[in-house]
Amino acid sequence: MDTVGALGDTGILAPFNRITIKVGSALLVDDATGQLRTQWLQSLADDIAGLKAAGKQVLIVSSGAIVLGRRILGLDAQSLSLDQSQAAAAVGQIALSQAWRDSLTAHGIITGQILLTPNITEERRSFLNARTTINTLLDIGAVPIINENDTVATGEIRYGDNDRLSARVATMVESEALILLSDVDGLYTAPPGTSADATHIPHIERITPEIDAMAGGAQSHLSRGGMRTKLEAGKMATEAGTAMIIARGTEAHPVAAIARGGRHTLFAPRANPLAARKRWIMTGMMTGRLTLDAGAVEALKRGSSLLPIGVTRVEGSFSRGDPVAILAPGGEELARGLAGFDHLDARKIAGRQSGEIAELLGRATRTEMVHRDNLVLVAAGKE
Repeated sequence: MDTVGALGDTGILAPFNRITIKVGSALLVDDATGQLRTQWLQSLADDIAGLKAAGKQVLIVSSGAIVLGRRILGLDAQSLSLDQSQAAAAVGQIALSQAWRDSLTAHGIITGQILLTPNITEERRSFLNARTTINTLLDIGAVPIINENDTVATGEIRYGDNDRLSARVATMVESEALILLSDVDGLYTAPPGTSADATHIPHIERITPEIDAMAGGAQSHLSRGGMRTKLEAGKMATEAGTAMIIARGTEAHPVAAIARGGRHTLFAPRANPLAARKRWIMTGMMTGRLTLDAGAVEALKRGSSLLPIGVTRVEGSFSRGDPVAILAPGGEELARGLAGFDHLDARKIAGRQSGEIAELLGRATRTEMVHRDNLVLVAAGKE
């Protein structure tokens, strides 16, 4: 199959420039043998290569580490203890990373592994660090392969799922679309395996209580999710401006099938990701103020980051990642953004050259007082 050709205009995926794809254990691993479904993974790699050839950025949130590690270690799935699950994750993460690397390297695509737990996407400092790493990988053309860090996150092994993690990741990096590859081709009015009257729903404008009531349970012992967790992921994603698609992933080339109009359910976003992010920054409680010189004001209006040399005054008590107001020399509010340093470090480096920061703070660090990705001009934010 000429996947690059099939995804040349990307069909219904054309509006989305950054796409997060969630792949579950039941798709990656054969239920009967516990072996990796290598040919299926290669077909998905073909699809990813097609998306990238069309100019898209792609992230993967992949399950499968515990399942693969369990098989390698010869552990029984039915009697797996928590300690054994963590050991299996440690072994399986290597196998999973290698499988993704091998499948995408065949297309000349570099991969990078990132292990997360949901709390990392919710704590300010960890959130900023993780997002910066993922954005850097995407900007240099790599495909980040993201998984829960099941070797240490005991709560996630017992209760977690990658549907909700993928929604957190998608919103963290402002993906326009989140694709959940599943064993069903979308949402039905009732579980299709148990109800003869179940009707497929192709488009959902908003997840209402009535939509919630349609969710069933997990269909596979390999899966820790189900339609209920997918709807919870959908609420997270769509409220933050990310569209979500649920589609069948069991057959070869599942993303190409979506692009060609294969059956799926699309959950419409409530706003675009940039607008949602701007709104979040603009409506946060400001914990500090940074006053700029005239040169910094002009640089911000041109779309640059705020560097320490342009800051003349630091007020307030704030931590890295807190919202701060950015003021012009006369005191009028010019912008709002997320602080790149806490207030103590910000005072030390205000007005100084970027090359001096490491010496002043005693460590190597980033140089932006507020990165342009975390900054909204007040006029633009109110439009």
